[in-house]
Amino acid sequence: MALLRIDHTPETVKVNLPLNIILPDPGQMQGIPVAQRKVLYLLHGLSDDGSAWQRYSSIETLANAYGLVVVMPSAGRSFYMDQPNGQQYFSYLTEELPQYLNDVFGLTPRREDTLIAGNSMGGYGAIKAALLFPERYAWAASFSGVLSLAVLTAIPNDPRQAEFALLFGDLDQLAGSEHDPAVWLQRATQNPDRLPQLFISVGRQEDLYPLSGQFHAACQSLGIQSTYHEEDGEHDWFLWARLIRLYLEACLGPIPAA
Repeated sequence: MALLRIDHTPETVKVNLPLNIILPDPGQMQGIPVAQRKVLYLLHGLSDDGSAWQRYSSIETLANAYGLVVVMPSAGRSFYMDQPNGQQYFSYLTEELPQYLNDVFGLTPRREDTLIAGNSMGGYGAIKAALLFPERYAWAASFSGVLSLAVLTAIPNDPRQAEFALLFGDLDQLAGSEHDPAVWLQRATQNPDRLPQLFISVGRQEDLYPLSGQFHAACQSLGIQSTYHEEDGEHDWFLWARLIRLYLEACLGPIPAA
């Protein structure tokens, strides 16, 4: 596989961002050019950057086995949001980045060839992208995702609340706002047959454990199809390295033999 790091300055964010990409080597393409490969957008969590999945999981080995292009953007601590300060990370993820990949690499994957996933904060971003732009993704996964923003105010005097208030505004007004995953689900019910397949997964020993089950239950109550998986695990890379493999097997079938 070819491992690329590109430093670029998106118009939507207006600051230099590293972008990590895994591409198949020419000898592994078997007549299928990069432009026609399946593409996985893989999003990092709050404390990491776009290099985390390469450093802490087996994504390169999995990408090699499946012949995947893997795109791992960096989004700081933005929750993949278009922020009040003008940095538009959600627009970067869903609009400018795909166009950039098309312009530079000729990547124009069909919806059925496009996957998105993320851990923790990245699970929030992946599910948001999938539900608000369902025409772009065939599968979407949350690994230990922040799928309810009530968790942001659950700990009294949490010093991060000041940071989150800069992102989201008044934290007491989050429920029912455009940032609320429950609102995305309600909007998604307007066209449930056009939604991506959702894969919701979590570790049983996590502080965020209840959120994934509640989100899956909300999907079921609204008639939105989702696959739910839980197993023993903490909020860490030991768990997420296992879950990314399960997700790709669910989307793409068993890992091809070498």
